Amino acid sequence: MFNVANYLETIGYAGSNEPTLDTLRAVQKQHLMSVPFDNSVNANVDRGLSVWDDVDIDPDESYESIVVGGRGGVCYELNGLFRFLLTGMGYDYQILAGAVRQVTGGFGPDLEHIFGCVRLDGELWLVDVGIAGPHYIEPLRVTSEVQELYGVRYRMFESDGYWVVQRKPKTGDWQAIYRFRMQFRDIDEWNDPDPSLVEFPPGLVAVGTFIHSRATENGQIVLIGRRCLKVADGEESVRVLVDPVEYKETVNTILNPETRGVS
Repeated sequence: MFNVANYLETIGYAGSNEPTLDTLRAVQKQHLMSVPFDNSVNANVDRGLSVWDDVDIDPDESYESIVVGGRGGVCYELNGLFRFLLTGMGYDYQILAGAVRQVTGGFGPDLEHIFGCVRLDGELWLVDVGIAGPHYIEPLRVTSEVQELYGVRYRMFESDGYWVVQRKPKTGDWQAIYRFRMQFRDIDEWNDPDPSLVEFPPGLVAVGTFIHSRATENGQIVLIGRRCLKVADGEESVRVLVDPVEYKETVNTILNPETRGVS
């Protein structure tokens, strides 16, 4: 059964439950360190648009299997649970939809990714615990000002009706994470969506690629197929894990941290 106090304890958060910015920062980071992204559990290349049938999660069922049971999840599961957690803590949470940057440099469909924002003292903060690739491990304020988290710089700007969120490690260029419309969403929008808002153009994404990721104390580790990206204090390193033993060990490191909430 979904329980806020047990949820926080399980992910290793032991601070104040007051709905402040400091609490929000700590809870998002602890969640990302403790609960991994893992699309292998839901891998099914033949579901088509029926993948959106599960977006309106059962919080009790998802809580038991992911938070208590220890398995990873995908964006709508992880951000769905996070939405219930934050609203249970008293935060003013709204759902947003994002189009994630693809390997081609383009963006996916508008309703591809579900995440959210929190309003605090008249300002909006993006919160997201469910995206596969490298991203912000603490909330980002919706502003045109550059922000820095653990050595990585972030910025966002308006373009063609979207807010585009970009990141820049210590070495490398600015690169988009995703774009989104500043339009608060309702979960029912995914129940019977316009196909143009959820379908990928042919060839845009490699179907069936397993993705695993988890935050660490000062960065992230992201495994896309056998390509392993590690981020630490803004420094990035990439390796292709050819050795099957090393690959399995890396997957295990991401999905089964020795202690929940500890990098």
